[in-house]
Amino acid sequence: MTEKLTDYKYKTAIPIRFSDIDSFGHVNNAVYLTYFEIARIGYWKEIINWDWSNTGIILGRSEINYLKPITVQDNIACYVRTIRIGNSSFDMMHVLVRITPHGEEVVTTGKTVCISYDYSANKSVPIPSPERHRMINYDEPRLILNTN
Repeated sequence: MTEKLTDYKYKTAIPIRFSDIDSFGHVNNAVYLTYFEIARIGYWKEIINWDWSNTGIILGRSEINYLKPITVQDNIACYVRTIRIGNSSFDMMHVLVRITPHGEEVVTTGKTVCISYDYSANKSVPIPSPERHRMINYDEPRLILNTN
């Protein structure tokens, strides 16, 4: 999977904690989901302004493509964007990069399926219109497959 970083507008730095490292000196594979979550939460708060008091979000599926190991010495960041919007679910793409003196090197990609959720009713609900439009407008309509 080749991702063009120019398709992404949102990027956030990811701190690597000592507890993220396994016995081989690499970031443990399970921690990558936390890195993706840090980026998604930042995107939802800073860009989409998701109204958590109205509608929640749950994770329905995660896929990770481990390309290169990450170590505690690395300086990394995560790009994230919405790539598909349905009625109650939407897909997000994540790209973890290592920042080097020569530029950014893609080390991991991943996709998550997120579901708009009403916790009081315990069921999925349509994506609220304001959040839907902000995702489309921010991530450019031409880059998002709208399945409605």
